[in-house]
Amino acid sequence: MGKRLIQQARGKGGPTYRAPSFRYVGKAKHVRTADESLKGQVLDIVHCQGHSAPLAQVTFNNGDKCLMIASEGLKVGQSIFSGPDTESNSGNTSPLMDIPEGTMVYNIEGMPGDGGKFVRSSGTFAKIVGRFKDNVIVQLPSKKRKSFHPKCRATIGVVAGGGRLDKPILKAGVNFYKMKAKNKLWPKVSGSAMNAVDHPFGNARSSRKSKAKPVSRNAPPGRKVGMIAPKQTGRKKRS
Repeated sequence: MGKRLIQQARGKGGPTYRAPSFRYVGKAKHVRTADESLKGQVLDIVHCQGHSAPLAQVTFNNGDKCLMIASEGLKVGQSIFSGPDTESNSGNTSPLMDIPEGTMVYNIEGMPGDGGKFVRSSGTFAKIVGRFKDNVIVQLPSKKRKSFHPKCRATIGVVAGGGRLDKPILKAGVNFYKMKAKNKLWPKVSGSAMNAVDHPFGNARSSRKSKAKPVSRNAPPGRKVGMIAPKQTGRKKRS
């Protein structure tokens, strides 16, 4: 008989488990691709519960408006540039092929024009470690190196909001509301700690929290380890 797992209920996409995206400010991504450099001005820096980093509302000289992930040190009224051949200043956006090696970048596009997919969390940054004709090698925050198309864009600098995890949570109630903002699954209960009716790994035999896996009393040496033979099988017989 199957079990109704909470992971399956969340994955189905019902309203109970859907993230409150109608309260999000909007999508944070690069401005539309352009062959020439665009000059933008930061109108405001806003908070969005769907993002761990603050967002910057930017308007460009071609009339486009967008939300961008704010870089460390960005302020209202500051001018930023997006496009090829821009200066390597914090907050500017350029293709990876135009950014010097050793530069810290964030919000890197996975494919040219997708608006940015990698390194978007607060306080994070990646580093350009190699440039070639056909690809650019970037070291991600995990220290893993990934190859990108030279025309993929990235913003120069470090994502604002660093040190967010330095403050201790102290109590479970604070973490509850933190996770509820994005509708993350919390707390995560181990399947082996559940009852048998709730999860295939659940069990109530003995004090250990896992499914009992007894071995036969006639098992050969090497396999006859752990919980040896069931204590009793079948129904009790009256003497």
